Amino acid sequence: MADYQIKIENCNSIDCADIVIKKGSLNIKYGPNGLGKSTVAKAIVSQARNDGTLQDLAPFKGRGKVGSGQPKVGGIEGIASALVFDEEYVNQFAFRQDEVVKNSFDIFIKTPEYSSTMIEIEGLFAGIKKAFSDNAEIEQATKDLKELRDAFGKTNADGSIPKSSKLLKAYGSGNKIENIPEALKPFESFIKSPDPSKWIGWQIKGNEFLKLGDTCPYCSTVLPEGPQKDIPLAVAKEYDATAIGHLNTLKAVIERLGKYFSTKCQENLEKITKAKLELTAPEKSFLSGLKTDIEALIVKLEGLRTISFFSLRDVDEIGDKIQLLKIDLGMIDKLDSDETRNVTDPINAQLEELIKKVGALKGSINKHKAKIKKTIEDNQDSINNFLKSAGYKYSVIIIPEPDSYKMKLLHQDLTGHIDSASKHLSYGEKNAFALVLFMHQVLSENPDIIILDDPISSFDKNKKFAILHELFRGKASLRDRTTLMLTHDIEPAIDVIKSTAKVFQGSHPSATFLSSRNGLVTEVEIKSDDIHTFATICTEILSGHSDTLIKAIYLRRYYEITDNMSLEYNLLASLFKKRATPTIQSAAENRDMTAAEKAEAESDIKKRIPEFDYDSLLSEVSDDKVMKEKFFATEVGYEKIQLFRIIRGKHEDDIITKFINESYHIENEYVMQLNPHKFESVPEYVVGECTRLLNAA
Repeated sequence: MADYQIKIENCNSIDCADIVIKKGSLNIKYGPNGLGKSTVAKAIVSQARNDGTLQDLAPFKGRGKVGSGQPKVGGIEGIASALVFDEEYVNQFAFRQDEVVKNSFDIFIKTPEYSSTMIEIEGLFAGIKKAFSDNAEIEQATKDLKELRDAFGKTNADGSIPKSSKLLKAYGSGNKIENIPEALKPFESFIKSPDPSKWIGWQIKGNEFLKLGDTCPYCSTVLPEGPQKDIPLAVAKEYDATAIGHLNTLKAVIERLGKYFSTKCQENLEKITKAKLELTAPEKSFLSGLKTDIEALIVKLEGLRTISFFSLRDVDEIGDKIQLLKIDLGMIDKLDSDETRNVTDPINAQLEELIKKVGALKGSINKHKAKIKKTIEDNQDSINNFLKSAGYKYSVIIIPEPDSYKMKLLHQDLTGHIDSASKHLSYGEKNAFALVLFMHQVLSENPDIIILDDPISSFDKNKKFAILHELFRGKASLRDRTTLMLTHDIEPAIDVIKSTAKVFQGSHPSATFLSSRNGLVTEVEIKSDDIHTFATICTEILSGHSDTLIKAIYLRRYYEITDNMSLEYNLLASLFKKRATPTIQSAAENRDMTAAEKAEAESDIKKRIPEFDYDSLLSEVSDDKVMKEKFFATEVGYEKIQLFRIIRGKHEDDIITKFINESYHIENEYVMQLNPHKFESVPEYVVGECTRLLNAA
């Protein structure tokens, strides 16, 4: 496969960047912060997705200027989709309350094979589904049946209907809409209106004003003395607005369902819903039986309407389960009518056809369950092995839900799963989870290119290796996928290219070093023999460099790295601090070096730097002009900042000062495992600031 020869132009601080990405391989691009690595990622993704965001990368220096170059990316033909892991991905990663990550089912279970098998299984239920879809009234009938069932309330322990139920509140004391008390006949048109509960509520609210005077609070006419004055109060005595509301609603529901009741049931309902007096025990018993029949039909209809792989997933004997779904109106005779049979007969007929195929159905479901079980176990094992190897106390478990599967988070010190992962995971833990789950998302979506923007630099060494191993060596890894890893941390390159190279051979890794000067980004391949301890690098430079003072800089670093705080080290330290009389400084003593000690130290240093002479070099380091000439003569950033430090250049920017100071000491030992003569690791802005200060001095 031909490699991608990518050219990025006019994007943020990058005027031009030429990089190579090997197809089907892990491409590590290592370089210092501030180089524009994130811009490289954004430019490639914007061009691949062709979503119009490439123009957002236009450099500020060219905006609004005629003829300024426009953002451009070439050489990515064949890349049409991309997934990016970066800080934004972690921040937007949705840790749900009821599962570790949003859409865990889609990421971990719903493979193309899963989907095709589901289509095959659901096809066996097509006849039943069609029987439902062909009857437009069945959905409304089921809804009405549920509303009527709910009106019965929760059945008492003895099977009776509770007095607090909507049904008994509406009809338990008789239907006073149909049977209006004689005293309230003048209000018949209001009581029998389409929504009498509103009028009754209004009437009752007005009663509190009767005590304020002898006039009607509704019409302001004088109320006569005697029984007639009590008529307004009679409405409140006879009627309850809420109960009448229930009655009106249930009346409409019963009327819509009428055709689904048997003839005898309709007669009994007519009698009950128009009764003048409180319902008798037999009438209440009839209603309890009606509720039982309604509930039975709802269960059957819902079971058939929702029949699927999930509803049969945990059933041992699928044939028996399907037989139980058959609707036998002889057993729920209160709903045995011609209209009901018009609904149930076609469904039962389709159910019979499904029963004939139960062998094939059972086989398909069991095979599908076995594949899902293996997928779950593989994913769980993969993630949990990573979590264990990285030292995390968490684990995950994928469990079945009514119509899905979800990944739950566990902790070794807690029984049961954690309800809200986002509240318990630290940023580093979220980052680790997000990265591993990102990998599974890649496997699910299969993009043309995967971009990892500084994915593991914030982790300690043990976790870095565990994550790299999971990403590129795990069972479900990114091997053989075109992957671009951008990082300011050299450890991934060291692990993948040198120290554990055999472990990662399957990902066909390559590593390059990115550097930037004046807007031009270039790369140099990092090979295994380019990666050394800094002690080795110092030795190489000592044998080949022409400038004695710069050799002395590397030798002092060599002594420091090898923990050799001898006379030689103290002599070099005194030289760089411009001491006419060298000193010995340690935890045990702080004094001037004797002439004999100075001679001994010089003699030992000359074994590595034959031309070394303390007094001669002291005159050089004390002469700022000479030191500036050395600064501008070298092209190596590491040497420039060491010379700047010897000159005792001061910088008002604490960040620049910190970088200069730390690069001199041992904190950045990993950064210095590439020879600075071949790989320019010092950021351009640091060298630029040092240059600016020396030019201004």
